[in-house]
Formats: sequence, C-alpha cells, structure tokens
Amino acid sequence: PLSLLCPVMASGLINAATFQAPDAKKEEFRRYLERSGVIDALTKVLVGLYEEPEKPANALDFIKMTLGAPTGVDVEALKAENEQLRLKCDEMTLKLEEATKKLEEMPAPAE
Repeated sequence: PLSLLCPVMASGLINAATFQAPDAKKEEFRRYLERSGVIDALTKVLVGLYEEPEKPANALDFIKMTLGAPTGVDVEALKAENEQLRLKCDEMTLKLEEATKKLEEMPAPAE
C-alpha cells in the first residue's frame, strides 16, 4: 500500500498539490498574479516607461518609483499638469529674456 511507500504522504502532512507538475504550478502562480492585479500593475508601469518621451537614466528606479506611488493618484492628471507647467515655464522664460533685452537697451541713467 501507499502508506508503506510514503508514510509522510499517507499521514496527510503532504498532499498531492505539493507534487504538482512544474507547468501546473506556473499556471497557478500566473492566475494568482492576475487575480491580485500584479500583471495589470506591471503592464501599466512598463507601458508608462515605453511612452515616456525622455527615458529615465535608471529604468529600475522609474519602475520602483511608479509602483511605490500612493494609491489613488491620477497619473494622467499629474502628467497633464506637468505639461502645462512646462509650457508656463517656457513662456515665463521668454518673457524674462524679452524684459532683460529691453533693460539692456535702455540708456544708462545720468549721474
């Protein structure tokens, strides 16, 4: 009988699931990752990295930072705000350059 060949298994300490085929264990793990949202989260991070116009010097830091972001943060809204602020910064830089040029063109005050 089985109990003579494998007393540990017969005693119930180890069940048949422990001896799953490697493919079955991989599939079970994949389903677990899918159910828990890990696959979606990783996909979003990698797509975000792919769509990043200026690739970060350290991709791993980008992934860590993105995955470590607090939940409930609207990344798309933050990106839109960032773009608006960049445009505003460019506009202000141009105004500063124009004002500096006008100031330099003004005659020096007489002493």
